[in-house]
Amino acid sequence: MTAPGPEGPREVHAVLPGGVADPAAPSGGNVYDLRVCRELAALGWRVHRHPLPGGWPRPDAAATARLARLLAELPDGAPVLLDGLVACGVPDVLRPAAARLRLAVLLHLPLADETGLDPGTAAELDARERRALHTVGAVIATSDWAARRIRAHHGPGLPPVTVARPGADPAPPAPGTDGAGGLLCVASVTPRKGHRRLVDALATVTDAPWTCTFVGGTDQDPECARQLRARIRELGLTDRVRLAGPRTGAALAACYAAADLVLLASYAETYGMVLTEALARGIPVLATAVDGVPEAVGRAPDGRVPGLLVPPGEPAALAGALRAWFGGPALRRRLADAAAARRAMLEGWETTSHSLAGALERLRTAPRSP
Repeated sequence: MTAPGPEGPREVHAVLPGGVADPAAPSGGNVYDLRVCRELAALGWRVHRHPLPGGWPRPDAAATARLARLLAELPDGAPVLLDGLVACGVPDVLRPAAARLRLAVLLHLPLADETGLDPGTAAELDARERRALHTVGAVIATSDWAARRIRAHHGPGLPPVTVARPGADPAPPAPGTDGAGGLLCVASVTPRKGHRRLVDALATVTDAPWTCTFVGGTDQDPECARQLRARIRELGLTDRVRLAGPRTGAALAACYAAADLVLLASYAETYGMVLTEALARGIPVLATAVDGVPEAVGRAPDGRVPGLLVPPGEPAALAGALRAWFGGPALRRRLADAAAARRAMLEGWETTSHSLAGALERLRTAPRSP
């Protein structure tokens, strides 16, 4: 099969995790994938979505064969954008396809950065990811931090790495509650998101009037969710901390509208889309200053940080930041003012799609090796 040349229609095949559109399992990566597919189409690209079920990034033989078969059926020279969760664990599938297709990997999170992996598994996934990224023609990173890490960690010989940060949709300012006590955490319940240490920090400020809603799926790591519920009971917080499950659309917007402060205690975070979603509503944030989080939070035009960023390796820092929040009306006002100012500076998804489209166009029109 032969694809149109560089002067033909702009097409891209997007290879995505099978549950990318499952409303019961929303994630930042899934939201990003679906949104850029839609935005690329708005820019005139013909986007072919290929969701592939499988236990990515460590698929079984059947899922691996499905991916190999899909790539083999695509026309020669076709640009293919592969979600890193699918691509980075199977470099041996990518290698034969790379000889005739124009492959790009969208890397949401380095595979070895997932919290809770044993050292052997992390090392194996890291080695596979390195081979995969050296096989393809382009890499897309979702933050400047991630691009720097990819280049530094995976060494020379990488293809071009393009940054396409997640966008943030305009949203009305959140009315919140009393300006202090409406706390919200939006994250799937997995070890990497740090719910346990956040609950421990909340237990130190029970003298303040607050409630905290945890929005996020609990099925990705059922044991982590079980332990979190047990910890909430052990600390006597069952009437103040609510696990609300996944929320999307209007239901998620309602959670943001009732929030005075958005919390994220992650151990690893390439960017942190929930933080820009909060800031788009003028809600200050409290987060661990890990990886790309400071980039996502950014600064107001006058240089103020629109939230509280704490060192990720100091568990007591979360508790201290919460005490400062509840004990300082002037601090809360300053952070709310900074969040409102930052809100007007956030980039939209149009910027994301233009960055991604530029990388795909360069990939599509690059001369092929004989």
